Amino acid sequence: MGKYFFSETDIESAWDLVSTAFWQRYPNPYSTHVLTEDVVFREVTSDNCLVSRRLLTKTNRLPRWAERIFPGSLTRSVYIIEDSVVDLSNRSLTTLTWNINHAKFMRVVERCVFHGERESPVRTRLTREAWISSGVFGLSRPIQEFGLARFRSNQVKSMKGLEHALSNLQSASSSCHGDASKDAPEIPKHLSSASKSQKPQQFI
Repeated sequence: MGKYFFSETDIESAWDLVSTAFWQRYPNPYSTHVLTEDVVFREVTSDNCLVSRRLLTKTNRLPRWAERIFPGSLTRSVYIIEDSVVDLSNRSLTTLTWNINHAKFMRVVERCVFHGERESPVRTRLTREAWISSGVFGLSRPIQEFGLARFRSNQVKSMKGLEHALSNLQSASSSCHGDASKDAPEIPKHLSSASKSQKPQQFI
């Protein structure tokens, strides 16, 4: 058994802008625990979806009580795989992330869907789910509780980081529009969206 997290958030920005800001989140002052991001794979499918896989490195500080028990190597960094699909026809961006090291100590699987609301073009609905589990016998419960608390804290920082990227984009857009001449061609909207990836196994 593990811990499950679910939340829904309305972002007061158009999906085109949100999906653009998603790729420009790092670095930002709210996510200093994210050290690196690298694109491992990317392609456009026959049905016009953008499929990507990225590798992110983040700091992985344990709680003090756990540092007394587990090797110091666990306190250094964690490697995260992020799979994403941008589906133009459905105006959605879907991501699935999970850690590839320290998985026995704690595994965190997160699924996010950024979906443009057709009824409200200037609003984007973010649905976030997470499954947190641990394979450490006798300590799985406190480890999962710690993981859930950290996830809640980090997802708040993640939202602030996204808002920071959105603010930068809006500022840049205002500057460009202010300097553009009358005859300048209209810049096409950023295309992105994501087909629903298969939901990972849900821990109870």
